[in-house]
Amino acid sequence: MLKIKQELLAGLAQALEQLSPGAGEKAAFESPKVAAHGDFAVTAAMQLAKPLKANPRQVGEQLKTALLAQPVYQQWVAEIDIAGPGFINIRLQPAAKQQIVREVLEAGTGFGVQPANGQRLMVEFVSANPTGPLHVGHGRQAALGDAICNLYSTQGWAVHREFYYNDAGVQIGTLATSTQLRAKGFKPGDEQWPEAAYNGDYIQDIANDFLAKKTVHADDREFTASGDVDDADNIRQFAVAYLRNEQDKDLQAFQVKFDHYYLESSLYTSGRVEATVNRLIANGKTYEQDGALWLKSTDYGDDKDRVMRKGDGTYTYFVPDVAYHIAKWERGFTKVINIQGTDHHGTIARVRAGLQAAEVGIPQGYPDYVLHTMVRVVRNGEEVKISKRAGSYVTLRDLIEWTSKDAVRFFLLSRKPDTEYTFDVDLAVQKNNDNPVYYVQYAHARICSVLAAWGGDRAALQDTDLSALEGPQAQALMLLLARYPAMLTAAAADFAPHDVTFYLRELAAAYHSYYDAERILVDDEAVKKARLALVAATAQVLHNGLAVLGVDAPQKM
Repeated sequence: MLKIKQELLAGLAQALEQLSPGAGEKAAFESPKVAAHGDFAVTAAMQLAKPLKANPRQVGEQLKTALLAQPVYQQWVAEIDIAGPGFINIRLQPAAKQQIVREVLEAGTGFGVQPANGQRLMVEFVSANPTGPLHVGHGRQAALGDAICNLYSTQGWAVHREFYYNDAGVQIGTLATSTQLRAKGFKPGDEQWPEAAYNGDYIQDIANDFLAKKTVHADDREFTASGDVDDADNIRQFAVAYLRNEQDKDLQAFQVKFDHYYLESSLYTSGRVEATVNRLIANGKTYEQDGALWLKSTDYGDDKDRVMRKGDGTYTYFVPDVAYHIAKWERGFTKVINIQGTDHHGTIARVRAGLQAAEVGIPQGYPDYVLHTMVRVVRNGEEVKISKRAGSYVTLRDLIEWTSKDAVRFFLLSRKPDTEYTFDVDLAVQKNNDNPVYYVQYAHARICSVLAAWGGDRAALQDTDLSALEGPQAQALMLLLARYPAMLTAAAADFAPHDVTFYLRELAAAYHSYYDAERILVDDEAVKKARLALVAATAQVLHNGLAVLGVDAPQKM
């Protein structure tokens, strides 16, 4: 059907070009607001009426005549109606819709996947400083980042996942001090305990392992503790390695992997920060005032100029960000997406201003940002705010242990990133249709059960005669399958994995409606195989869509 749709679209472009030269490039099909009106809708008649100085319905009639004169429309279209002020509704022949079943079964896991486009994309996400366990907000970011990576992979991009973290800032100093005090026997509430120190039980765990002179392994480092409570630098390095290992465990439980971990400290040790500042000075994009060095960020749309270097000689936090993004560009990533919390909103303008002021060829609007809100967690009807392990927030691992990896991923992806979200733990463990991830996974498992009961060769279904698939529920299901590739393309372009969750819920509902309307394992062999082919194709698309979200497609539930 996808091939047929492209042929019909080409025919529409040709007809529009005949009516008004140049109009063909705007040829497009829309989905009718009411399914009963048809399979495709065309609004071009209303758009062309004014330039053609004609009544929209008259233009619609001319367009209808031109379309019906084309062999491709004669072959695949059952009816063309003109409604209202000039809407054109196109109803396909059942045979046209049936082709999608064969296309899905032939493509398998590749259905909806576009060929490689030769472009490289970096997605930076999670990027949590190693000062504590990953919280639920990091979980939302991990789910978003991984799903956006998967979406772009389906669109032919070569995708690189990167984790950036501050390994030398004030927070790391606080971590080291907190661990050292615990190692010396002090605890929260003691007179010697600083107000800014970290209070979670995990600090005591780090101190205990430090005193035991343990070795910790993380994806990007390995370190052995000296056990010397007066060796502040050794404590700092051990604590960072320990928490990087803890974060790795969180990410492994969430099945998120990174290609590279990038250290903020490397931007200083490599000279990148200094080189970036010197470039901005040489380009005349800075000035000295009140003992500080300022970036002329208002020249690039920022609401005020920004301090780059404070009077004490230290740099403000956006300066290494500018250096980091120049490094991303120089590494060949022509498109970069940063997944961050909404508290980073103020950083966007100044980072982009710094990149433009550096004049290294980076286009305006680089990088792209996806900002997400935090997540409230409700359990037993009450908000949960405290984790014993973290001390002040619910950790990602807590949420996974209470529910499941699949539930956490699906739930955290089920809303637009910038909308507030409440994670209902009780709903996430329910095994009924109110639980969206269960509802979708059950549709897949239900189909697998039908196919197992049949016991035949699934590969043989590709050559099945599909003419028996004429009922309204079957027709609706096939149209929905055909929407999958375009949905992926749009979701990637809009950084919108929540669109995938909406689609999967709609597809699951369409399957359940079909299952209730038509028995699949009937005596008539031709009808049975046609229906098996349709549900096998549905299972394949459910599997493919869940994979984009990083959610399993179980065969039994």
